[in-house]
Amino acid sequence: MSAASERTTMLVTGAAGPAGRALGVQALEQADRGAGPRLVGVDLAPTDVPGYDAVLPVVGALDPAYDQDMRDLVARLRPDLVVPTVAEELPRLAVLGLATGMGAALVLSAPGPVAVAADKLLTMWALAERGVAVPPHATVAEVGSAADAVSWGGGLVVVKPRVSRGGRGVHVVEDGGDPVWDSLDATWLVQGYAPGVEYSPQVYRSPHTGRCRVVVLRKTELKQGRVGNAAAVERLPDGAEPDVAALALRTVEALDLVGPVDMDVRRAGDGTPVVLEVNSRFGALSAHAPEVLEDVLVEWSG
Repeated sequence: MSAASERTTMLVTGAAGPAGRALGVQALEQADRGAGPRLVGVDLAPTDVPGYDAVLPVVGALDPAYDQDMRDLVARLRPDLVVPTVAEELPRLAVLGLATGMGAALVLSAPGPVAVAADKLLTMWALAERGVAVPPHATVAEVGSAADAVSWGGGLVVVKPRVSRGGRGVHVVEDGGDPVWDSLDATWLVQGYAPGVEYSPQVYRSPHTGRCRVVVLRKTELKQGRVGNAAAVERLPDGAEPDVAALALRTVEALDLVGPVDMDVRRAGDGTPVVLEVNSRFGALSAHAPEVLEDVLVEWSG
């Protein structure tokens, strides 16, 4: 890591969440080698987090006071970089950064790409439109009943909130009488179930040159069995799964995302990798790909 990164102060939102804690782990590892950024966190429920000098309170992203609260925090703390990790706040913070001239200090893509990536249905539509492989997808209204969904999906489908963090709310429907279906509305996405191996590519795309780095992680255990967040992962050697890496690269280019990107990819029944969802931020697994943070420190604070 460059010497410049030693002087970098990062304000990390959602510091107490999985993605924020993963950055704290990396800061501690870098500190052990006499380098690394200084982290100051904010969180809706602040608590001590390893790797952070402090974690301060902030209102939720949907609170009308969020914009002023974040603006005041940035003005008071004067960080070199603002690194958001909370899915719900990304579109709002992207606009706030544009409106307040936060500019290069905000480690986030432009408002349009961020808004598309923040909505899982819009992500599916945008990627399909650009020829990037995704599973079959539809709205609840398009599919109809739970029985129709099971038939549409060839035996089972996945339903997930269009806006949510990680694997929260993801549910497999395989019974036409599944009561979960009756609680779904237009805020949910229906996807065909991809039965193969699941991956979590960690990607960095330069905001200056478009250069991309892709680190492919293979999920070896999922918290909900067939779906959900990773309980264990394996970092694959460079070139081990070239089709997955190529798909991740095409995805960030198609959505015009820059900076750190975390995504879920799974192999369909025929072995083809398809994109399940995209997070335009650091994810919970970023400590397995520390090069992404190094790229951010070099290009965003240099």
